[in-house]
Amino acid sequence: MKIASFNINNINSRLENLLGWLAVAKPDVACLQELKARDMQFPRSALAAAGYGAVWK
Repeated sequence: MKIASFNINNINSRLENLLGWLAVAKPDVACLQELKARDMQFPRSALAAAGYGAVWK
């Protein structure tokens, strides 16, 4: 299992970077820090299209 961490520092402004990184690194689990997005602003559909889900508390 491959677990990776990415300090995204605003997920919506760097979404293309994140999706590119996910495509290359192909982690089983990706832990993201500094999302700087409210729940409704989180790009859930873009991550789902890339094959990832989201869980946060």
